[in-house]
Amino acid sequence: MTTHTDRHILIVVENLPVPLDRRVWLEATTLARAGYEVSVISPMGRGWDATYEVIEGVHIYRYTLPVEAHSGVLAYAQEYGHAIWQWYRLAKKVWKRRRFDAIQGCNPPDLVFLLALLYRHRSVKYMFDHHDVSPELFEAKFGKRGVIHCLMCVLERITFRVADVSMATNDSFRAIAMTRGKMDPSDVFTVRSAPKTEQFLPATGDVTYRKGAETLVGYVGVIGQQEGMDLLVRAADHLVNALHKDVHFLIIGFGPARRDMMQDVTDRGLTKHFTFTGALYGPDLLDALNAIDIGVASDPKNTMNDISTMNKVMEYMTLEKPVVQFDLTEGRVSAGPASLYAKPNDPIDFAIKIETLIDNPALRRDMGKAGRNRVLDRLSWAHSEQSLLAAYARLFEK
Repeated sequence: MTTHTDRHILIVVENLPVPLDRRVWLEATTLARAGYEVSVISPMGRGWDATYEVIEGVHIYRYTLPVEAHSGVLAYAQEYGHAIWQWYRLAKKVWKRRRFDAIQGCNPPDLVFLLALLYRHRSVKYMFDHHDVSPELFEAKFGKRGVIHCLMCVLERITFRVADVSMATNDSFRAIAMTRGKMDPSDVFTVRSAPKTEQFLPATGDVTYRKGAETLVGYVGVIGQQEGMDLLVRAADHLVNALHKDVHFLIIGFGPARRDMMQDVTDRGLTKHFTFTGALYGPDLLDALNAIDIGVASDPKNTMNDISTMNKVMEYMTLEKPVVQFDLTEGRVSAGPASLYAKPNDPIDFAIKIETLIDNPALRRDMGKAGRNRVLDRLSWAHSEQSLLAAYARLFEK
């Protein structure tokens, strides 16, 4: 692998701490192994509270962040205003240690271009790492468009205009960069998010999570409004009370809708059928995911989810777990024959698809093997690494 010790990359991420943000951490460590010096600016949180540390050769600078916004636009403005100030402050600190040659901005929000513009006159290039489609994310979260949605569209266009090169998480995002963003195809690279197959290995898992149930259904990820947790609880209600299935649900993760989801479970009398673990990492996460029989992704069909790649689906597949999800465009691209697809946003059909897998262990086994093979053959991080390094080669040749 070619080394690039003369290059220093600054990665800026706002919505998750590093190394908890798995995509960013895979990118950072891959670039470090390739010989780049890598620094990361991220918020604190979830136990990652050191203001500065070096992990696997990556320099991490963290800042405090206000509680995630729940009360609308004003709260988001406060959060992002605070973050922008911290980016400026910490970038200056990083620059003083060693000047950087590129800034990689990870959205949301589509605001890191402001930092890139500040350093442009110093010949610092801008790499946009397109994690989410922000206009569609706003619409999914608030159920409307309006003035703020228009502002999101403007910020997205400016971001693409400022970016020298862009990385897309899938081909749907790549198309957006070339159409809405008007970027040249040679400057847009698809770098899919995916687990490292040498770490995500199928195993027995911790059987105590089953709570004696015949079938253990698992969910891992953000527990938020746009993840369709209400639909998942309604599907569980139908499985237990209408279809009379002996099933337990293991919910792994954190997020703003967690309390509401737990209350919904209680109100429906489903408490004994659910376990909420909170966030799990490393071996603890693998012990939990390996214990499940079926992985679910309850993200409803909307303009954002339809074109987004769900990390949880990739993780289920890597661990040979069959998947049930709603019928989404990029969901099919990721999972193919490794998933059953329920009618969009129909919790009853979602429950029926889970029932199909409960009643057919052979189908579960075949779908699980197909999923892992699909990851190994075309979707693992080993494939994404090459696209990541090619994107940076293009960035520095311009």
